[in-house]
Amino acid sequence: MNWWKPLAVLAVVLLAVGAVGALVGLAAAIAGNTAALATVGLVAVVVLGLSALGSAPSRWLSTPYWGR
Repeated sequence: MNWWKPLAVLAVVLLAVGAVGALVGLAAAIAGNTAALATVGLVAVVVLGLSALGSAPSRWLSTPYWGR
């Protein structure tokens, strides 16, 4: 058995627990603050918009001549 596999699983679990804890803490912090809630919403919209823009096919690479 490789000694690093249980260590890697432990590291992933600890990272996941830390991330969930941070999200819960963030949600608790912004629950009563309208400005913070608006900021988090705006950041989420920007990230989702840039993600959609980055996953779209490039206009410069999609030409009708390349399909032949």
